[in-house]
Amino acid sequence: MFPLKRLRRLRKNETIRRMVRETRLSPDNFIYPLFVTYGKGIRKEIPSMPGCYQESVDKIVKHSKEIYSLGIPSVILFGIPEHKDEKGSSAYDEHGVVQKAIKAIKNAVPELYVITDVCMCEYTSHGHCGIIKNGDVDNDLTLEILAKEALSHVNAGADMVAPSDMMDGRVKAIRSLLDSEGFGAIPIMAYSAKYASSFYGPFREAAESTPQFGDRRSYQMDPANRIEALREVELDIEEGADIIMVKPALSYLDVISDVKQTFNLPVAAYNVSGEYSIIKAAAKLGWIDEKRMMMEVLTSIKRAGADIILTYFAKDAAKILND
Repeated sequence: MFPLKRLRRLRKNETIRRMVRETRLSPDNFIYPLFVTYGKGIRKEIPSMPGCYQESVDKIVKHSKEIYSLGIPSVILFGIPEHKDEKGSSAYDEHGVVQKAIKAIKNAVPELYVITDVCMCEYTSHGHCGIIKNGDVDNDLTLEILAKEALSHVNAGADMVAPSDMMDGRVKAIRSLLDSEGFGAIPIMAYSAKYASSFYGPFREAAESTPQFGDRRSYQMDPANRIEALREVELDIEEGADIIMVKPALSYLDVISDVKQTFNLPVAAYNVSGEYSIIKAAAKLGWIDEKRMMMEVLTSIKRAGADIILTYFAKDAAKILND
């Protein structure tokens, strides 16, 4: 006897599949990461991240116009300064590379929503995400510097700040300073559940932020922990976060789902450099269909519960979605 319920009826062709599709991607879901460096006329490809570049401000402006033309609403900026020191003073320099890039982008493409990564690792000579004391990152000494960095970005014209350092209390410190300086309307997207992941390797080459000693496991989360992520998210919400982020994305889809089901806030997920580079490398070897895998990966992140996806695939995916 033939089955009465045939689920294949709704898979017969692309038209019906589109009509009943549960999860839909849009360029509106994407934030594109950019790496800003000093100098002029610089567009240096990152070897481990094909298609991604370290770019000087003039090149970033041109690139930003392209990004916006594809319907991608937002970028997030990471800085590579000319000078690094123990305290990461370039991070809050009003004439720093990120601060200059913010002003230039907002002048050239005012509608593009500019988010800035707030952290110390790109700016410190030791490559850690805060002030070193007795051989480790001192949490409370770092908070003041992070808040100053966030304020410098907002003074330059940033639309949103995104602290990624994983110091306890940093959302409150940033929120308090921004509010006291008249920037109560500026939202914070907190890297709330950021894991000490091996998937960050290519990014550290791109941002020139590899730790010069030790690792970041004393402040980034243990990859084995799931419940702890909810505690981290809850604390950031209490301190004033407007958007909460899980990073990385693919190995933490369960965490994305948990966070989305537990909290009534927009959820972002970072499809990180290692996840990008793996696909690029496999495609170069002819082992996979890059476009199909890219779209499957991004769909899985959205399906897990992410409202926003930070991804180096944003431009390529937007071109497909715009067709």
